[in-house]
Amino acid sequence: MITLLYFARLRESLGLSSEQTALPQEVNDIGSLLDWLRQRGENWHDELAPGRAVRLAVNQDMATAETPIADGDEIALFPPVTGG
Repeated sequence: MITLLYFARLRESLGLSSEQTALPQEVNDIGSLLDWLRQRGENWHDELAPGRAVRLAVNQDMATAETPIADGDEIALFPPVTGG
């Protein structure tokens, strides 16, 4: 099981702030996780589309598509933010 945390527009659009889920065996990095999540439906596909501004962190460390994920990880998905 992993924990997924959704922030800002993702939380609003997807209707979730967090969830725990078991991953299929082939989902072992951030890139394959995003591919798997996009298959959930239209909002998921649109919000997580390639090129769409979404950042991810695994266990509070910024992640790339190649970042491995494992059972027990906490994965945060959020839009980039700017400050002033």
